[in-house]
Parts: sequence; structure tokens; C-alpha cells
Amino acid sequence: MDASVAAKWFVEEEYGQAALEILDQSNQLHAPDFMLLEIDSIVCKWIRRDVLTAAEGSGLRDALRHYPIEYHPFNSYLDSAFAIAVQTGQSIYDCLYVALASLLEARMVTADRRLYEGLANGPFADYVVWIEEAA
Repeated sequence: MDASVAAKWFVEEEYGQAALEILDQSNQLHAPDFMLLEIDSIVCKWIRRDVLTAAEGSGLRDALRHYPIEYHPFNSYLDSAFAIAVQTGQSIYDCLYVALASLLEARMVTADRRLYEGLANGPFADYVVWIEEAA
């Protein structure tokens, strides 16, 4: 799963229940290690917009580190992500998730509609799942 899904674990947003269902212990969760940076960016945005207090943001960051996610150093598959980004026109950040899914022969769950639609009919369609279809 990507950061668009993980963020929904902490604030009420559309597809929040589906995101929570992904936390089911039968799912093995994997993410590029930079997802923690992406979540920090989201938390900072929420603090600026008064969605969270700074203390709540710190608590959220701490909580995420205890979730059952195996983080993978992104530099080991950065070249693959770059090739996918060039081929698909998607961002290198998003393609890191796709490259990891490919490497693990897994599926990446996303709540990013643009990303999903951009990959759904192409050569990487087997690696991307819309959040409502994953739950």
C-alpha cells in the first residue's frame, strides 16, 4: 500500500474504512522506507490546516512506526522505479511503490485515483489495486 492509504488510518476521509481493513493481520504490508517521509509531509500539512495539533501529529508519527509494515530501502529498486516512471508518465515517488510491488510479486493498494487510472490498463496493472477492491 502507498501513503494515500496509510494516511487514511489516522483521519476520517473517504475510503477510510477500506484502508483500515487492509490492516487485517492476514495481509503482509510492505512499503518503501520513504513512505515515512511522505506521511510526515502529510502530517505537517494537516497541522498547518488545523486538522491536527502538533502533539497529535507527533503521536500519529509514533503510532505509524508500530504498525505491522515492513519497510524496504528504496535505493535498491530506484532504477526500476525510474524505468517505470519514464514508461508510464507517473511520478518517480509513486513508481517506487509499483517497483516494490513488482519486486515482491505483490499488489500495491492505492487511494490515489490518478495513479490507479494511469496504471490500470497498462503493463503494470497487475501490481496496482484500487483501495475499495482490496478490502
